[in-house]
Parts: sequence; C-alpha cells; structure tokens
Amino acid sequence: MNAAGEDRPGVTGAASRVEAGRRARRIRVMLVVAIGVVIADQVTKSLAVSRLSSGPVHLIGPFALVLSYNTGVAFSIGTGLTVPIIVIVAVVVATLAWFGRTVPNTGAAVGVGMILGGAVGNLSDRLFRGHHGAVVDFLRSGFWPTFNLADSAVVCGCIVLAVALWQTSATRRQSESNEQSLL
Repeated sequence: MNAAGEDRPGVTGAASRVEAGRRARRIRVMLVVAIGVVIADQVTKSLAVSRLSSGPVHLIGPFALVLSYNTGVAFSIGTGLTVPIIVIVAVVVATLAWFGRTVPNTGAAVGVGMILGGAVGNLSDRLFRGHHGAVVDFLRSGFWPTFNLADSAVVCGCIVLAVALWQTSATRRQSESNEQSLL
C-alpha cells in the first residue's frame, strides 16, 4: 500500500492526487461534450421540425434537408419497437456514463462524451417530443439513410474513442517495451 492507502505499487499520495485531478478533468470534458451535443442536436431538430414541415430543402448534389421520423434505430431496424428501444438506450446511456468515469485520456473522454450526447439526444426525442417514440431525422445524403446530428455524434464518437484507446494501448505497449529493455 502507498501513502494514499492504495494498492498501486510505486504510486505516492501526491501522484494519486494528480491522477484523481486528471480523472476529474476527463469527466468534466466528457460531460461538457455530451451536453454540447445534446443542445446542438435538440436545437437542430427543433429547427428541422419548424422549417422543414412544408417540404425538403435541396442543398447541393445529393444532399438535402428532409424531415422524417424514425421509430427504429440505425437504418430503421426495429421500427415500431419503441419501448424496448427506450429501455436498451437507457441502459446504454447508464453504461456509458459509468464507463466514462474511467476513460484513460482526454481523447477517450471526448469520444465517450460524443456517444453519450448522441444517445441522450435521441433518447430525449423518444421520451419528450411527442412523435410516438420517433426520432427526428433531417439530413439526407442520397446514398445513406436520413440521419440527425445525434447519429453523427455517435458514429464520430465511436471513431474518436477507438483511436484514443488504440493510442493509449500503443503508448502502453511502447512503455512496457522500454521498461523490458532497461532490465
């Protein structure tokens, strides 16, 4: 045991306080990103509902703003299964929040924050918008199903999280390799 009463060999009380401060900072980053995603998502969905109800708006090439409602999940899988989807997404949100407490670096905190914000954004649509559990979608590309900002945040957040975890793993492997060469 070290001075802080932890079973981490070689970690002093000061080092564990530094790590606790870093963990708190990563949690704040995750929450700020998640809240930012939820706000941006809800604002853009409200604008879509109010401005696109009269018809689509062509942007450029295959891209358009088209109002639609999705009671399923990605690619409309599970259409009409609103209650099970709400339960599953609520469990995912709770799991992400729990996992987010232990992310190893700021990049991972950003990724988890994006995923968490996207999940909460779509969950809040299902619970509070009054479209019978449907999520508001409005971004159409012509070659991909219609989606929203929350969907984009989930996909981009998964990529950011994967890269951040891969970098952490590579750094850890390099550090272990350096330690082995010193022995």
